[in-house]
Amino acid sequence: MSIIKDESCDILHIGFDDTDSTLSRCTTQLAFKITDYLLKINAKFIDYPLLIRLNPNVPWKTRGNGAVCLRVRAKSHDKIIGYVKQSIEEGSNIGSGANPAVVFFKGEEIPDIIKEFSRVAMFDILSRKQAEKIAKEHLMEYLAFGDGRGLVGSLAAIGCLLHKDHTFEAIAYRKPEYCGTDRVVDILKVIEYSKNTFPNTFNNYDQNYRRVLITPHGPDPVFCGIRGENPEVVVSSLERLELEEKLDGYMVFRSNQGTNMHLQNELKLSQIKAYAAGYIHCKISTKPYIMQGGHVLFEIEDFNGVTCPAVVYEPTGLTTIASKLVRGDIIEIGCGVRKATSKHPKILNIEYLYILELVQIFDTLNPLCKACGKRMKSEGRNKGFQCDRCKYKDRINKKICVLQNRNIKTGLYLPTPKSHRHLTKPIHRYGMEKSPVGLYPESLFARWFYSSK
Repeated sequence: MSIIKDESCDILHIGFDDTDSTLSRCTTQLAFKITDYLLKINAKFIDYPLLIRLNPNVPWKTRGNGAVCLRVRAKSHDKIIGYVKQSIEEGSNIGSGANPAVVFFKGEEIPDIIKEFSRVAMFDILSRKQAEKIAKEHLMEYLAFGDGRGLVGSLAAIGCLLHKDHTFEAIAYRKPEYCGTDRVVDILKVIEYSKNTFPNTFNNYDQNYRRVLITPHGPDPVFCGIRGENPEVVVSSLERLELEEKLDGYMVFRSNQGTNMHLQNELKLSQIKAYAAGYIHCKISTKPYIMQGGHVLFEIEDFNGVTCPAVVYEPTGLTTIASKLVRGDIIEIGCGVRKATSKHPKILNIEYLYILELVQIFDTLNPLCKACGKRMKSEGRNKGFQCDRCKYKDRINKKICVLQNRNIKTGLYLPTPKSHRHLTKPIHRYGMEKSPVGLYPESLFARWFYSSK
């Protein structure tokens, strides 16, 4: 369907966040229910529902720190706004720690200040006051509960247009009577569709650990989520699972998952803030130390001479590589900044390693015996060498330097799939990034939404 401007039927952008808690509920499932209502009243979606993952280092997030934006063209804005407000209040887990909010913006063009707010929300900490100020300046209607922290994600979701790289996810939802029970999927079917659809789906199965990655493990209403490059492939992959459990339905989201959007800004060690995310060009300044638990700790130094400790955690599968680094190696890291404590300084939690340049290391060896070829022994400082086998002495020869094999190569190293964050770009997606597109898709895939009701 082509998007035609109709002045009598304006666009409404609906952003909401933080409706879930660590115990239950799900922001995307609430989006599924609201979308079902909007379609039934014939609101026209001008884009797929957006699932926007914000800064994953935010300490008060529940699970994936995801906010949602729905963009529709409809006449009855007041009716829609009233329904959504009621849904947010009734469908949020406010009593168990959720701090939900919803923001409404009317119009086709998103103001630059909202887009900039969204950009920063991917890698930094923003306050409710900042979000509230922008919302008021642009006459945006909003509603917040609890401490109102969800207002930040709500506004950021509206400001994220995803006109560059993006992916899709088909999320299937459980009926209430099944929530809390085990999710049953045929592992062989997951492996099969993953193999047949590669590289157009990702993070389905971790071959290294033989672990299914599409299903969560908590009591929330999500049955599974299949991520990929287009809506057709994620829906067809979901259908290939031939699930026995009767679902409430499914919905396709357009998303920044798998794009590294949180690691696009360059961090400066002299200015790093707790919970920030980004990338740093640096060199190794101390020998890596293997800590208890198998984590690897070392210090990095930027090109202004500022240093900071960094850690690679054992579950990432990157510790073997990290332990082989030496002082002077030039690397790029993608990382989040862990807050300093009374006992420890700020530390960089590494998400990827890009080894740019390896220094040469030499072993210093005693010379070989000129008589029999055996390695000689030193007689002491400035006293030359003697061969234990044939007793040949050499007062002139000196130690020799032999280039050491580093057993490591330059290049990009990512965590094993089970340790990927929602935003982590899989290795095969490097080079597959989508080019800039128009403001909104020209048409939506016919089967992007399904409800059993």
